[in-house]
Amino acid sequence: MKDTSDSSSIDKTLTALDNYVLLGKSGLRVSPLSLGTMGFGTNAETSKKMFDSYYEKGGNFFDTANIYTNGDSERFLGEYISGKRSQCVVATKYSRKPALPLPSSFQRQVLAGEPSGRNPNAGGNHRKNLVETLDGSLKRMGTGYVDVLYVHVWEFRTPIFEVMRALDDVVRAGKAHYVAVSDTPSWVIS
Repeated sequence: MKDTSDSSSIDKTLTALDNYVLLGKSGLRVSPLSLGTMGFGTNAETSKKMFDSYYEKGGNFFDTANIYTNGDSERFLGEYISGKRSQCVVATKYSRKPALPLPSSFQRQVLAGEPSGRNPNAGGNHRKNLVETLDGSLKRMGTGYVDVLYVHVWEFRTPIFEVMRALDDVVRAGKAHYVAVSDTPSWVIS
């Protein structure tokens, strides 16, 4: 059985966080491993320790979304990057609705574009949701822009040309520097 008490290989990997790579075909330099912040907001102390450890080892690429811990992930990340914004590459996502309270107080996430609750436009890939979600994300993080804005999930209702036009508009407005897609079929991307 392999001895797992030696952490030198993981330390070597973690110190490699400052061996930056180009993001896709851009000139943006990011850590080879992004810190996902989906759990940020559930425990402030643990979240801060994770952020500090990653950042101190040279990590600069942070991934979040409007729905992670009902927006707390973005709030916590915004606090942590305050004062070091230009050294950080922040990616967030839009498309999905925030969690809705159910009668049993159980939280659930509603897939993009599913009309429920009082606002049928609170999810989806359309321009209205993009603009409102991005503005909310920027406000929660206390920043004027994100480095990467992802379409979180393809919802098959909004025409591709509307999504692309709206994404281009937020880049031209300076609210996002780059755009990307997640959970999207290859035929949509091509």
